[in-house]
Amino acid sequence: MKSLVVFISMLLLLCFQCIYGLGSGESGTGVVPSPDRSPDGADLRSSVGTMVGTHFAMFHQGNTDKCAIVMNLSAVDRCAFVKTTQDCSMEDSFINYLKMTFCLLPPDLTPLTITLCIIWLLFLFIVLGLTASKFFCPNLSAISSTLRLTHNVAGVTFLALGNGAPDVFSATVAFSRPHTAGLAIGALFGAGIFVTTVVAGAVSLVKPFTVASRPFLRDVIFYMAAVFWTVVILYRGTISLGETLGYLGLYVVYVITVITSAYIYSHQKHSATRSSIQSSTHVPEFQSSESDDEAILISNSSIQEDYDSEYCPLLPYCESTSSILLSSLNPVDSRIWRRKSWRWRAIKILKMPLEVLLLLTVPVVDPDKEDRNWRRPLNCLHLITAPLVCVLTFRSGEYGMYRIEDQFPVWALTLLFGLFLSAIVFLTTTNNHPPPYHSLFSLLGFVVSAIWISAAALEVVSILHMLGVVFSLSNNLLGLTLLAWGNSIGDSFSDVTIARQGYPQMAISACFGGIIFNMLIGVGIGCLMQMFNNEPVVTFEPAGLLTWVLAGSLGLSLVLSFILVPLRCFHMGRSHGIFLLLFYTVFLLVALLTEFGFIHT
Repeated sequence: MKSLVVFISMLLLLCFQCIYGLGSGESGTGVVPSPDRSPDGADLRSSVGTMVGTHFAMFHQGNTDKCAIVMNLSAVDRCAFVKTTQDCSMEDSFINYLKMTFCLLPPDLTPLTITLCIIWLLFLFIVLGLTASKFFCPNLSAISSTLRLTHNVAGVTFLALGNGAPDVFSATVAFSRPHTAGLAIGALFGAGIFVTTVVAGAVSLVKPFTVASRPFLRDVIFYMAAVFWTVVILYRGTISLGETLGYLGLYVVYVITVITSAYIYSHQKHSATRSSIQSSTHVPEFQSSESDDEAILISNSSIQEDYDSEYCPLLPYCESTSSILLSSLNPVDSRIWRRKSWRWRAIKILKMPLEVLLLLTVPVVDPDKEDRNWRRPLNCLHLITAPLVCVLTFRSGEYGMYRIEDQFPVWALTLLFGLFLSAIVFLTTTNNHPPPYHSLFSLLGFVVSAIWISAAALEVVSILHMLGVVFSLSNNLLGLTLLAWGNSIGDSFSDVTIARQGYPQMAISACFGGIIFNMLIGVGIGCLMQMFNNEPVVTFEPAGLLTWVLAGSLGLSLVLSFILVPLRCFHMGRSHGIFLLLFYTVFLLVALLTEFGFIHT
């Protein structure tokens, strides 16, 4: 479903671009005549360098990405341009998608290359969702259980990170590059508008309810503060180290506020319960306005049926090491397979290679199982594959290919170290009982799954950057549509499903709590990464009109929620849901008209 939504949205953007191009008389295949070229290509490079200054003013206001003028060249000159222009290098990703688009196939087959990149983008969104849901989140839950964190602390830290992993990593990667910061701004603001209008409106339509007053106002106020802070920084165009740390500090304040309010509520609840017991033998039901802080922690797995006891063998059975390894790498549960439709089975078959790869490289610890998901042969294999994934994936394998004293590669040293650890664990453990240090595998799984998500997010940002260059779309528009929808649509369906099952307050709390985490942590960590790589002060590209449309729409939606919901006695009914959906439709229409020049200053 997520891939289908992204594909449809891409088609809509292409349609708008075609209409805009036809209306303005642009062919899109070479506005500037091809310069004269000498056999050695020197005149071409000189002409390309001259055209960078000539045509730079023709593009979106505030766009300082020189690679954006490649579409103003003739089709035969684009490959040479992207090879000689620094802004087209894409050094942080595994694939240079601009070179792939313009140099892999002949110019007349460029649409085929772009289509392949879009299909690869859909696959990367599947990678993000699958890694976060089946590997990242379970390991975070295991770490939280091992550290014995309270529900509220876990909910606003580990659970928020698990739910928002694709958004946070995508924003962090985009903010760490000067020319793709617009993607992060568009994604964070676009996801914020999408969640506070479409998701909240859908929840209201599916299950009208009365929202918890204090948590709702608390989350709206903190999110308004985060948005206002971001707008001020965009207006100034710079952010210092102190302001970046302020983002992280504001989230710490939010966590402390949640914990404190939960403690006060718990104290009031116990006091009311004791007074009720003293006055009467009947204890009345205590209605909670803060109950959703704890209810948000209910995982989807807790409402699934447990079939383990039904399929337990009657006699003791000792499974061999090889059979344990093969069964651990099988991503299909035969009991679930028999009950599902053919569509689900077809999608499962397509995802199976990816799931097997993740099972081979990411350990998962399950505190709810008796054996904590201990699989001795597979966990020993993880000690070899997981470190290799880390060194070969981090920074596009730059560190993994480094040679110690120009002789011994780092990846080979990592392989030897993993073999040594794996042999020790295999010889000192058994198949039936997990070792005392098994909980450390959850930390390893957390790191490796985070590396996978970060690598996929890096490729997503690079592909979106390429699509923005090819179709002359701003990073803000790509962020608020493709990146925001791709990262948010999965959680949106989950929230609506939770509301349909009778937990609308939980769904609303997950909506607002998650976007606060995404904005504060995404902007904070992303800017810190850029500061470590470049200058102590990060400079943003001048904000265009679409950025202010984004910021104004998000601010208006929050202000309306802050005013209208209390006026309706915190009841979110169907009329309010329809209003929110109409608000997002109008916003999206205005954003598209602004992007294609129909609305301008």
